[in-house]
Amino acid sequence: MLSVNWREVTESMKEPKWLTRLIMDAIHLDQTRKHGGRMGVRDNHLIESSLARPIQRWNYEPDSDIATLAAAYGSGLVQNHGYLDCNRRIAFMVMYVFLAINGWELLAPEAEVVTVMLDLAMGNLTESDLAQWLSERMSAIGCS
Repeated sequence: MLSVNWREVTESMKEPKWLTRLIMDAIHLDQTRKHGGRMGVRDNHLIESSLARPIQRWNYEPDSDIATLAAAYGSGLVQNHGYLDCNRRIAFMVMYVFLAINGWELLAPEAEVVTVMLDLAMGNLTESDLAQWLSERMSAIGCS
């Protein structure tokens, strides 16, 4: 795998492409259809809060790198529980899609992903820990 220093690339990065509510809801639908669970929203405001979290970080902490912004999406979704079910799965897929549309691939074994998302949900992993985990498994698309 060709090594790319993602910190150097993201230090001067332009504003990322953000995810929309439509994309997040589509991920929820896809994950519940594939893995089971209840479809639907528990609290619209909590979902909107999760969507706004990385944008807020970008606006008020402009030195935030792409891994930190992805972690803000994931952590917000896991903590807020905006959907009736599948919040951890949705959170991971949202991070994955966000990184992909911004030119990054996330390379992590499924078992490790499950452990990380469970640890995040149980409070054993902080948002900054999640950002670090993501950064260690990211590769620029086309460079793996």
